[in-house]
Amino acid sequence: MSLAFEPIPLVPRETVRVAKAAFPKGNPYLTLRDELGPIFADADFANLFSRTGQPAVPPWRLALITLMQFRENLSDRQAADAVRSRLDWKYLLGLELTDAGFDFSVLSEFRQRLLAGQAEHLLLDRLVEHCRIVGIVKARGKQRTDSTRVLASIRVLNRLELVAETFRAVLNELATLVPEWTKEVALDSWYKRYGSRIEDTRLPESTVERDAYAQTVGDDLYYLLECLQESKLPIQWQRFSSIIALQLVWQRHYEVITEAATGLKQVRFKPKRALAKAAEGIESPYDIEARYRSRYEVSWTGYMVHLSETCDDDTCHVITQVMTTPATVHEVHSTQKIHQALLDKGLIPSEHFVDSAYVDAHLLVEAQAQGITLVGPTRPNVTWQTHTEDAFDFTQFTVDWEHQRVVCPQGKQSLSWSPLTDRNNRPVFKVNFSRSDCTDCPVRSRCTRAKLPAARSLLLMPQPQYEALNQARAIHASPQGQQRYKRRAGIEGTLSQGVRAFGLRHSRYRGLAKTHLQNIAIAAAINLERLVNWLHKVPRAKTRVTRFAALAAD
Repeated sequence: MSLAFEPIPLVPRETVRVAKAAFPKGNPYLTLRDELGPIFADADFANLFSRTGQPAVPPWRLALITLMQFRENLSDRQAADAVRSRLDWKYLLGLELTDAGFDFSVLSEFRQRLLAGQAEHLLLDRLVEHCRIVGIVKARGKQRTDSTRVLASIRVLNRLELVAETFRAVLNELATLVPEWTKEVALDSWYKRYGSRIEDTRLPESTVERDAYAQTVGDDLYYLLECLQESKLPIQWQRFSSIIALQLVWQRHYEVITEAATGLKQVRFKPKRALAKAAEGIESPYDIEARYRSRYEVSWTGYMVHLSETCDDDTCHVITQVMTTPATVHEVHSTQKIHQALLDKGLIPSEHFVDSAYVDAHLLVEAQAQGITLVGPTRPNVTWQTHTEDAFDFTQFTVDWEHQRVVCPQGKQSLSWSPLTDRNNRPVFKVNFSRSDCTDCPVRSRCTRAKLPAARSLLLMPQPQYEALNQARAIHASPQGQQRYKRRAGIEGTLSQGVRAFGLRHSRYRGLAKTHLQNIAIAAAINLERLVNWLHKVPRAKTRVTRFAALAAD
């Protein structure tokens, strides 16, 4: 496919005449074309197409169609039919009324080109850039971020189903690419055991029988891996997604034990307590990037999506950044990446409203260095002194950073100040007090529960982090800080809008890259919806209250 780089045409006169007559009170897509223009340009996607070959459908149109497709939650076939039959779509795309459209497979091919060229971000970035040009989005404003779960497009399997289904997936891929070799190495029992999907078969019920079944599958796995290692197949079988999944499953769920007496090797199905942490284990051979996570008593297998949006009072609230991660990646590891992405776009916020999962002392300091005020509750101090009345927590100790000493509430100075590193390899300082001072202290029970003769000790972060954390806690605890933080709550409505109206909760595709493309397209589609309302001066909806609850307000 090649690009012709023709100028974006005006909307044909006949299309304008009929559309204006059909929608005398206006239409979202007519408003977008009249007020914002086509948004995209072919030059944005020039690197994705060849300079020779059959002319392609203009990518600026395909980008708009992709956004409209996700705005209305349509399949590829439905979207292609809408291009042929919908008057408002033809108006936005600048098509003649008689235009016959294209085959629906073109949309899938366009998404593949975006992924191959790592250009999926253009669907959102070009729209946000267009909003910035017309003054709807500006740098150094207020933004807020939150995340929600995205369920992978797979069936959740238990351990026994996972190991057997992964082996079956490998057999199917090998049977497709090297059928003769697969037929030579396959055992007769495999056809019955792995001929159909494992979850559709009746697995053993007793523990002994299930362990025996797992052992049989492990022996089959080991045998096939050995056959592949010894083979001279003309294909790069190591790169097969099913083989990669098989090796991951093998490493996590099985091990080979050598008997000391005979020297024979035996495959062993690991007990559950011996498994590696969940972040290292796959949940399905058909999506090896999906991960299991449990958060706030909600469990799922899939991904996390982080949405950032502007939240100034006088402008349209536009989603500016989308990040998709495996479910096991904690939010705190995404904060700095989100800031860097916004910085690269020239949309760095002056204030960034987040919840406690995105905040720690180091991130507060890093954000300040970038000119960002990270606004959000810090995770609470869990020491017993913090939750005991009249006890001395670390905030009641005076720290002299210049002379590297600490004074306790009773006026005693620390004995030692030692630099260390924490479990995240970050610098900390361990401060110890004198045993003699702590042993005879009249308020020892309010300070430490360490058995005598042990003394009180403190673990301090470096001064910038220490002071930033204390300052953030003090600000958030104040009435002004609580009122200021209410601005973050609006992002919950954005997530709800994405889940309820745009299909954000469930991934249409398999794999992190494709799921991220879907999330970007959904975010851009939400922006289209909001821009239309903004241009039509539709006020933002307030939180809905039931009629019964409204009686209390009256």
